[in-house]
Amino acid sequence: MNIIQIIPGSGGSFYCGNCLRDSKFFEAMKAQGQEVIKIPMYLPLFDEERYQREVPVFYGAISMYLKQNYRLFRTMPSWMERLLNSTPLLKLAAKKAGSTRATGLEDMTLSMLLGEDGKQKDELSQMVNWIVEHSKADVIHISNALLLGLAKTLREKTGAKIICSLQDEDVWVDVMEPPLRKKVWALMGEKARYVDHFIAVSDYYASISIDRMALPPEKITTLHLGINPEEYTFINSIQKPRTLGFISRMSHENGLDILVEAFCLLKKNPSMEDVTLLITGGATGDDRKFLRQLKCTIAHHHLQHQVMFQEKFDGQFRQEFFKKVALMSVPVRKGEAFGIYITEAMASGIPVVQPNLGAYPEILAKGGGGILYPENNPKQLAKAMETMLSNSALLEKHSLDARNSVLTHFNIHPLTQQLITCYKNL
Repeated sequence: MNIIQIIPGSGGSFYCGNCLRDSKFFEAMKAQGQEVIKIPMYLPLFDEERYQREVPVFYGAISMYLKQNYRLFRTMPSWMERLLNSTPLLKLAAKKAGSTRATGLEDMTLSMLLGEDGKQKDELSQMVNWIVEHSKADVIHISNALLLGLAKTLREKTGAKIICSLQDEDVWVDVMEPPLRKKVWALMGEKARYVDHFIAVSDYYASISIDRMALPPEKITTLHLGINPEEYTFINSIQKPRTLGFISRMSHENGLDILVEAFCLLKKNPSMEDVTLLITGGATGDDRKFLRQLKCTIAHHHLQHQVMFQEKFDGQFRQEFFKKVALMSVPVRKGEAFGIYITEAMASGIPVVQPNLGAYPEILAKGGGGILYPENNPKQLAKAMETMLSNSALLEKHSLDARNSVLTHFNIHPLTQQLITCYKNL
């Protein structure tokens, strides 16, 4: 089967769960004998340069922004557009403020959803022409519903079945002003008719998508995110120093300040004197002020020597992070549609402590591997972490449960087979 994955890149500036999700399925489908091509949009893909040597980045973020906002650039020569879409410039752009948030990009979001009627119709033609030339696609899998403006033209020009993943579109759309927010959700619902099937990453998020986009439930399959357990070294947490971990974009939205404040509370307990905190996951320009303030908080509590920031988070550096961490929390303020960092941690035998929000209860209900705390604030998180760290038998049990849950419920190989079966049924 010939499969195309269309994936918005992060430029490698931060831990991108959606990019990692698509990368894991890509590798597993290739291993099962499928012909798969990944097509990046906007920015280069996170941790995936080795696959992208022959596939250009379409809808380059810099040229798109300039064309959207300045009429002069809509007629730029092709050599200039190629320069702006070069990997070094796109990676530089990925680190700048505003590169991965909706604020300031509302008009572009609407224009993208309009597809062939939007301002990016030339970019759409370039992508479709490249696909037609390089692959006789049976299936084209779009990474999220914000890209549904592509669906109609892709379907008509390639004859492929169109699949769309559903994950965290609300994070992008719900920060917009209410009238615009409503318009974007409605437009996504309208464009959904050109999609053959949707893949939601959790039952929790499937219900949100049905509500926000008026999607027919029979058109949605829930497929949890998986990872390859063989890629992760299992070490029971009781065999490690008591190191807490955070891996995700280091931002206010992802609750890094909640974790840091909880750590400061935890350290007031003399029995937690040896506990340290390791933080990684990268950031964008939007996060600089937040991180400066966070480091001031850490210094104010005289904990700067017990809180470590790991700059690199891809490949072997991510594996080294998991080998060091005994307990992990990413207290995302509003919860998430899934959170692949949870399964990465659990595969390494690291229990998680998460707020009772989003899909976290759904993940932990599968096979354990962590605990939930009731309200997403530092006091409740500190209490939950202390419960785990002060009871070695409990920590050992959750560490074993975490690994077993991944082997049984979040193993990428059977999940990929389910995805391929879904493709074939269409």
